[in-house]
Amino acid sequence: MSRQLRPSRAIALVARREFLTQVTKRSFVISNVIILIAIVGGILIASFLSGSDDEDRAKVGLVGDQSLSAVLVATGEAAGNPLEVTGIADPQTARSEVENGDLDVALIPGDGGSVTAITESEIAASLRVVLDSAVASQAQSAALAAQGVDAAQLAETTRSAVVTVEAIDPPDPERGQRIALSTAVVVLLYMQILVFGMYVAMGVVEEKSSRVVELLLSTLRPLQLLWGKVIGIGAVGLAQLTMYGVAGVGTGIATGTLTLGGTAWGTLVGTLGWFVLGFAFFAVLYAATGSMVSRQEDVNSTAMPLTILVMAMFFSAFSAVQNPDGTLSNVLSWIPPFSAILMPLRIAAGVASGAQIAGTIALMLVVTAAMSALAARIYQRSILRMGKTVSWREALVR
Repeated sequence: MSRQLRPSRAIALVARREFLTQVTKRSFVISNVIILIAIVGGILIASFLSGSDDEDRAKVGLVGDQSLSAVLVATGEAAGNPLEVTGIADPQTARSEVENGDLDVALIPGDGGSVTAITESEIAASLRVVLDSAVASQAQSAALAAQGVDAAQLAETTRSAVVTVEAIDPPDPERGQRIALSTAVVVLLYMQILVFGMYVAMGVVEEKSSRVVELLLSTLRPLQLLWGKVIGIGAVGLAQLTMYGVAGVGTGIATGTLTLGGTAWGTLVGTLGWFVLGFAFFAVLYAATGSMVSRQEDVNSTAMPLTILVMAMFFSAFSAVQNPDGTLSNVLSWIPPFSAILMPLRIAAGVASGAQIAGTIALMLVVTAAMSALAARIYQRSILRMGKTVSWREALVR
C-alpha cells in the first residue's frame, strides 16, 4: 500500500484483510459448523417431539354396533378433542386392549342407548364430555326416529342456532411463534453485537501492543484503519448472523415448526439491517476503547461502560418479549442504541408501524454518526500512545 491510495481503496483493503483473517481461522469455522448443526438439529428434534395430530387423538374402541362411531368422531372434532375410533370384536378383547394400553377407553353398548366405558383408571374430563355428548346425541336421534321425526331434517332446520363469539381483543393464534421469533432476535443481536464489538477492541489493542499499528499508520490514515477494521469485522458478524438466520428459518418452515413464512423471512431481513446499525454504533466505540490501552488484559476495564450498556439493552428487550407493545418497549425503542434491539423485537411481534420504523432508523443513523465522530477523535489521540492506559478524560479533552 502507498500514500497515493484513495481513502475508499485503503479502507477496502483493511476490511478485506480483517474479514479474511477472521473467517479463515480454524476455530471460527469449527464453532460455526457446530452452532449450525445445533440450530438445525434442535429444530428437527423439536419438530419430531411435537408429534403428529394422530398422536394427540384419544384412542377409543367401540364393541359391536358401530353406529355410534360417526357421532363420536363428529362430536370430538366439534369439541376440539379429536378421537380415533376403532371397532372391537367383543368385550373381552376390548378389556385386554385397555389393559395393554392400546386403547384409552373401550365402549360397550347396552340396553336403551346406554354405554359402559372401560378404562384403566379414570377418563380425562375433556374425553368424558365428548363421550357423554356423543351418547346423548345418539340416544336423542334414536328417540326422534321412534317418534317419526326426521333427525336429518331437524338438524338442518336448527343449523343456524349457534353462538357466534365476537371478541373485543381476539387472541393472536400465532403469538407463540412471534414470541419465539422475538426471543431469537433478542438473543442473536445481543450476542453478535457484544462478541464482535469485543473482536474490534481486541484487534485494535493487539495491533497496538505488537507495534503493527505504527507500520500500518505509516501508509494509512488512522480513520482509514479504524473504518476498515470495523467494516471487515462487521461483515464477518453479518455473514455469521445471516447463516444462523437462514438455517433457523429455513429449517423451521421446512419442518412445519414455523408457519409464519413471510413474517419470518421479513424479520430476518430486518434483524440483519438492525445489526448493521447496532454494530456500527458500538464497534467504533469499542475500537476507541481498544486504542486507549496497550495490553489486551486492560480492554475489559475501558470497555466496561459499553458492555454494561449492551447488557442493559438485552435485559430491557428480554423483559419486553411478553409485552412488545408495552410502555417500556415503546419508549426505549425510540432511544438509540436501544432501538437496535427493541425495534427488531417489535417488528417480529408485528406491533411496529412503518412510521416508527423509519423514525427510529433516522434517529439511530444520526446518533451513530455522532458517536463515530467522538470515537474517531479518541482513536486518533490514543492509538499511538504506549504505556499506561489513557483515561476517558484524557482521550476526550486533551
